[in-house]
Amino acid sequence: MSEATVEKPSLSGVERALRCAELAADKKGYDLKVLDITGISTIADFLVIISGQSDKQNQAICDHIRRELKKFGKVQEIEGETEGKWIVMDYSDVLVHIFHEEQRRRYDLDGLWSQAAVVELPAALAATDAANKASFAF
Repeated sequence: MSEATVEKPSLSGVERALRCAELAADKKGYDLKVLDITGISTIADFLVIISGQSDKQNQAICDHIRRELKKFGKVQEIEGETEGKWIVMDYSDVLVHIFHEEQRRRYDLDGLWSQAAVVELPAALAATDAANKASFAF
């Protein structure tokens, strides 16, 4: 009698990247950007860039992404979670960057990776992103 192998469900790189953006939006992350860097870098296939308003919010976004994506495989490494200013989550094919707005402007990954193709967010996610951003406008 042989044991059946149970395979974890899987996500493609773009599906994982978009799911990370959706999960960030659940926790009021905003200025969501998904970049396809397959043709310009070997560090990953996609970058997800997210802004948050506080250390605690950034940590909550990170925790939410980690918990919800666990069923698709573990995150390889997380840097900066304790401080919460700039958190990097490494899923091998996807790198997630969760920034304080000030840190995001300072390090300008958006500009650094400007030659990357921007992955269009689904309409519902784009609307949630806009609403989240508007909720923090002064």
